[in-house]
Amino acid sequence: MSDNSPRKAVVLVSGGMDSAVTIALAREQGYQVHALSVAYGQRHSSELAASDRVSRMLGALQHKTVGIDLRSIGGSALTADIDVPVDTREGGSDIPVTYVPARNTIMLSIALGWAEVLGASDIWCGVNAVDYSGYPDCRPAFIETFEALANVATRAGVEGAGIRIHAPLMRMSKADIAREGRRLGVDFSVTVSCYQADAEGRACGHCDACRLRAQGFREAGLPDPTRYV
Repeated sequence: MSDNSPRKAVVLVSGGMDSAVTIALAREQGYQVHALSVAYGQRHSSELAASDRVSRMLGALQHKTVGIDLRSIGGSALTADIDVPVDTREGGSDIPVTYVPARNTIMLSIALGWAEVLGASDIWCGVNAVDYSGYPDCRPAFIETFEALANVATRAGVEGAGIRIHAPLMRMSKADIAREGRRLGVDFSVTVSCYQADAEGRACGHCDACRLRAQGFREAGLPDPTRYV
């Protein structure tokens, strides 16, 4: 591969505002983006449709969706018949009921496998540890530890250039992310963040994801383009 060849990156895409900004940042840094979404049995498919729209809009070379049935183990309001909390702040000292056990570990593992197949040394994800719901797999320690694992568990890590996990939004507030998206030209109206969006991708306006998103646009002084039910 010549020095002028574009660098390949696998970017995890959920269809929400964070992953949209992550794709845009990867593209800005010159990466050839291979977007990856995971259909894990979440409550609605509208976020997967949004993932495809976002990937095409932001210039991903391709968008792949891999299926895995996490509803078979349940344990979360997003993968079992457990009500999504509304009009309340999740997080704090307790892990919220919307936490999906091992979700980010599984998603990054799939991304890692695809990266090896593609010959990509870089994986990007939109995890955030500032304005988030308190999930343990959104913290810097998780990303650092997974990167270390990736570099001892793969041929690319042992024999190749190594694997790097990029989490550029980790220490950004939702307001920071909204402003960065505006700078990068991201159309947030096509994204879906709501835990229980309807079939058309319209948000409930009451779950924790909706609350954090609305707060971010408000604090950034930007209009909220979210479509609500």
